[in-house]
Amino acid sequence: MRADRLVATLLFLQTRGRVTAREVAAELEVSERTARRDLEALAAAGIPVYSQHGRGGGWSLVGGARTDLTGLTAAEIRAMFLVAGPSAATPELRTALRKLVRALPATLRPDAEAASKAGVMDGTDWWRLPVTAGTPQLDALQGAVVDGLRIRLGYARPGSPAGMRTVDPLGLVTKAGVPYLVAGTDKGAGDQAAAGSGHDGLRIFRLDRITSVEVTADPVVRPEGFDLASAWRALAAPMEERMRGATVRGRADPTAGRVLAVLFGGRLRLGGERADGWLEMEIDGPSPEVVAAQLAGLGARVEVLEPPEARERLAELGAELAGLYGEG
Repeated sequence: MRADRLVATLLFLQTRGRVTAREVAAELEVSERTARRDLEALAAAGIPVYSQHGRGGGWSLVGGARTDLTGLTAAEIRAMFLVAGPSAATPELRTALRKLVRALPATLRPDAEAASKAGVMDGTDWWRLPVTAGTPQLDALQGAVVDGLRIRLGYARPGSPAGMRTVDPLGLVTKAGVPYLVAGTDKGAGDQAAAGSGHDGLRIFRLDRITSVEVTADPVVRPEGFDLASAWRALAAPMEERMRGATVRGRADPTAGRVLAVLFGGRLRLGGERADGWLEMEIDGPSPEVVAAQLAGLGARVEVLEPPEARERLAELGAELAGLYGEG
């Protein structure tokens, strides 16, 4: 007899006040016999549940017992439905949320229902390309993480054929709309398929590069004291450092400020106004050449002053474009 079903039965009792075994069976999608057994188990466990026979009878909580058995406050319920409201949820989560609404005390239901309709999540960018959730392998990965089973993973880096390796799936992380798998691997393994560098045998795999998932019967080997949030921070830190491996300095026309902010976000630092009326500019990136290429589209609205590698790359790009599009 599952504990979660007993709790659900108790919440249903709390909501309705008095129920029949048939009503419990319909609500929890179990047989009437199972529902009756669960109700009797609650009573035997010391829960103040009693049955009344005859017409109008059923099962009730002694004294009406209207305690909020979910243990959630109104603010907690509102926050949960705002984040995972039906408009942004999977079919399974929508069903679970509907059941939770029915289980809530009557005074909390309107707030929860309003919160569930207060937002919509659009999983595409302005070009209608998906930027959130899933790959065909997502369900299998989630199941393997929850069930604690090793997997055979097919993984392909850009421009390379897929390779296979056995890993211990430890958790899933979504960063800026991109989902990743954190997994344990053999230390020193030659396959460098992961998106991030290893840390004590742990690696990061981008879900959109996973080509296949085969769940095995072998249990996951979890590092002692493993914490997903801490492991992610340790793995992500070197990647973030590489994204800021170089700094390009220069000046920008004030009219380019908004475009620069969109292009570079937190990697951009605009300083005070110079004597020529332009703005001081600093931009972090993985290399001077990469930043230069990103700036090339702004033409004469920005001027890179250092390092020399960035200026040289811009000169090369300018020459290439002039050769392709110039007259003659």
